[in-house]
Amino acid sequence: MGNQKLYKGSLQTIILKLLAQNDKMYGYEISQKVKELTKGELLITEGALYPALHKLEAEGHLEVEVAKVGNRLRKYYKLTERGTKETINRLSQMQDFIQTMQQLVNPKLSLD
Repeated sequence: MGNQKLYKGSLQTIILKLLAQNDKMYGYEISQKVKELTKGELLITEGALYPALHKLEAEGHLEVEVAKVGNRLRKYYKLTERGTKETINRLSQMQDFIQTMQQLVNPKLSLD
C-alpha cells in the first residue's frame, strides 16, 4: 500500500491481535509476521514498533519475558489478562470503523 499513514493508527491493534493468536512473540517476529500476512504491503519499522510495544506494556496490556537465545537476551511480549480484554475491545472498534468506512467509500457494497 502506498500510504503507510493509514496503518499508523492501527499498529497497537495489530500487535494485540497477533499476540492473541500467537501467545508470545518478540519484536522482529511481529514485524515479519505482519509483512508475511500483508504480502509485503505493510512494513513496520523498529521506530514505530518498539514505542508501540513499550506503550502497551506501560498501559498494562503486555508483559515481557526475557529469554537467553544463543548468547543474547531476547524480549518476548505476551498479553496480560487486561491486554486480552483490550484486544477484544479494539478489534470490535476496528470492525465498526471498517464497516463505517465501507459505507462511506462504497455504499453499494454495504451490508445494510
